[in-house]
Amino acid sequence: MDRKEFLSLIGLGATSIFAATCLGGCSKAASGYTGSAPSNVDISLDLSLPVNASLNTSGGYLYTGGIIVAKTTAGTFIAVSQACTHEGVSVQYQGPNQRFYCPSHGATFSNTGAVTAGPASVALKQYNTSLNGNLLRIYS
Repeated sequence: MDRKEFLSLIGLGATSIFAATCLGGCSKAASGYTGSAPSNVDISLDLSLPVNASLNTSGGYLYTGGIIVAKTTAGTFIAVSQACTHEGVSVQYQGPNQRFYCPSHGATFSNTGAVTAGPASVALKQYNTSLNGNLLRIYS
């Protein structure tokens, strides 16, 4: 084998590896996020603790156990799965807009987790909340 054949084979091999990597990444992105929302949830948050202080303000939110918990401008608490159903990026709560927002690709979700704008096409899982004194419970 001469030098030209050798370099040609190396180039072909590198191109094949690059193409396989790119196509594998592209197919994952095209198929959407395949993770799952937490199940069998039963979390209690003491709202008097500094770590949970963001929930004492309307529009405030925090992440816990794969869930985003937020306080609406009406003063109620809502909880949905944290991962955007498009590609798994953590959503944020936008209190003034009353919605969950994915900063990666702009998907938006209502207070119940329903898709209001894509590219996500699957709703966020919603969890129950109940408040007893300073103790906020999030459960399935």
